[in-house]
Amino acid sequence: MLSGEEVLLTAYGGFNARDIESVLAVMHLDVDWPNGWEGGRIHGRHAVREYWTRQWSALNPNVKPLRFSTDDSNRTVVDVHSVVRDKDGNIIADEIIQHIYVIEEGLIRSMEIRKPEVSSPAAPESN
Repeated sequence: MLSGEEVLLTAYGGFNARDIESVLAVMHLDVDWPNGWEGGRIHGRHAVREYWTRQWSALNPNVKPLRFSTDDSNRTVVDVHSVVRDKDGNIIADEIIQHIYVIEEGLIRSMEIRKPEVSSPAAPESN
């Protein structure tokens, strides 16, 4: 069985290569997935396939994992550099985001997308 990081590296590589089958192979049959483009959530491999087929017909997204960590709930948090281009190659979005995964028995069970948490600057000390 692949480690969580290996599962996710397989998924990112397949996504960027537009190899839907390799990504779906590391997803739970009833995966819970965010529809980051149109909004809401989708469920199941078939729904993910349909979503990505629509998305890739209009956009050219590329995601590069930068750092893997684990949160307090034992979810895998991946800092990702996401660059989304339109079909003419113009950049629509270029940002660092986080993908938060639940991986069960070597398969992606769910994923969330969020902006990275920014720590607050320390309050100045008063004398």
